[in-house]
Amino acid sequence: MAQEPVEVNEIEETEETVEGSPRQESRQEQAAPQQRNRRPYQPNRGQGGGQDDEDQEGGRGGRRPMRFQPRRRVCIFCADKTKVIDWKRADMLRRFVGDSGEIYPRRKSGLCAKHQRRVAVAIKRARHLALLPFTSEHIRVMSKS
Repeated sequence: MAQEPVEVNEIEETEETVEGSPRQESRQEQAAPQQRNRRPYQPNRGQGGGQDDEDQEGGRGGRRPMRFQPRRRVCIFCADKTKVIDWKRADMLRRFVGDSGEIYPRRKSGLCAKHQRRVAVAIKRARHLALLPFTSEHIRVMSKS
């Protein structure tokens, strides 16, 4: 492995090209995009999870595709236009009160926001008139003992 003798003029030229020449800047500009391996842009890839549909077929993990969409619950008061939310109808209001006396939230009762507010007001009025209990029966019995 004998090295070829290098002339002094060639060394000076290489030093000049390394120090701030346009050739060096272009190399840095070319290296910058290559530092990151970016995925190509794919619009609307779906809901999170980090897996594509192709990954769902076999292997570990992954979610099963849903066979059917769960039915959207419709507010019973919106579906039946004739129903009136009245504090005197305690039997109807009991459906929206839990065993311990709490008013069910919208996600459990299935009501729309407007009717949930009206049911809550009707339940509170019925409680003040002793048509509905504030607490459940077993809690009241335990506190008397």
